[in-house]
Amino acid sequence: MKSFELAKESSPLSLTPKFIFPESKRPNLSEVKSLDSIPIIDLSYCHDKNHSSLEVIHKISKACEEFGFFQIVNHGVPQQACHKMMKAITDFFELPSEERESLYSTDHTKSVRLLNYYLKVEDGEKVKCWSECFSHPWYLIDDTVSLLPEKIRTQYREALTEYAKEIGSLVRRLLGLISIGLGLEEDCLLKKLGEQPRQRAQANFYPPCPDPELTMGLTEHTDFNALTVVLQSEISGLQVNKDGKWISVPFIPNAFVINLADQIQVLSNGRYKSVLHRAVTNNVSPRLSMAMFFGPNVDTTIGPIQELIDEEHPPKYRNYRFSEFLEEFFNQEGSKRMVKEAFELPHENS
Repeated sequence: MKSFELAKESSPLSLTPKFIFPESKRPNLSEVKSLDSIPIIDLSYCHDKNHSSLEVIHKISKACEEFGFFQIVNHGVPQQACHKMMKAITDFFELPSEERESLYSTDHTKSVRLLNYYLKVEDGEKVKCWSECFSHPWYLIDDTVSLLPEKIRTQYREALTEYAKEIGSLVRRLLGLISIGLGLEEDCLLKKLGEQPRQRAQANFYPPCPDPELTMGLTEHTDFNALTVVLQSEISGLQVNKDGKWISVPFIPNAFVINLADQIQVLSNGRYKSVLHRAVTNNVSPRLSMAMFFGPNVDTTIGPIQELIDEEHPPKYRNYRFSEFLEEFFNQEGSKRMVKEAFELPHENS
């Protein structure tokens, strides 16, 4: 199977049947709420444990409980690092398709690969998403860069090295704030996620689409890791499900979108939410995003944190090795069901 042919001309690609979703799976863009959106939190007020810091922690905790998503501004990551990373992934996706084709793989065990996500429909056929994604680790950067065309290697190496260092520091800071919001020690979540965390990056490209109502950029899903940090280009496309309704996440200059993922929901015993989200397309401009995923390694045992369990809050999930969770996730084959449901404990009727 050849890699997705990206639009580089002024005219968009043709919407062939392999991209057209069943009617029940289409985005219904007219029903999306654009006035309401996820919380925006200013981290500049968060220093030590003063009153302003406690207020920020409260806002983060509320966002984690009610939305599972929030945006952060004044986060401390240099704008230049973000601009360099976005320029690097832009230049990657602007390469001729034949120069990217060697990276394309459907094998999820490959550490570095170019891929197209898909939805498995009732007759067993696969409908492709209107996007192309480049997935690789944050670390072992030279191993990733060595597979790229030579003309972009230096640029990608320099951008990713700086960006990964900054996002790593930001993730640890956020995990500390989220831990405190749960009433735990600041380093609790980081310790529970274990040593040698799983850190992966995914650059996403969404070409202009002739009819955004008929396809999806990415289907609805929850992230299987612990925390995701997303850098968006100026075109809106990310949507979050809140109380059964889809809400659009606007582009905010110099902001990150923070997405709680499945392992935080399990560790918090369901108090904090990992919610469905998706990416839609548009017919005007290409859209890019860079998602940085942080989670446990395959040997880490995950389960509700003991301090969050009591008579009124019995454990909602069983303990499992993260490798079990990944196996369940990849066995979905594009069905996109909620993987964490497989690890829920039965509830006794009181």
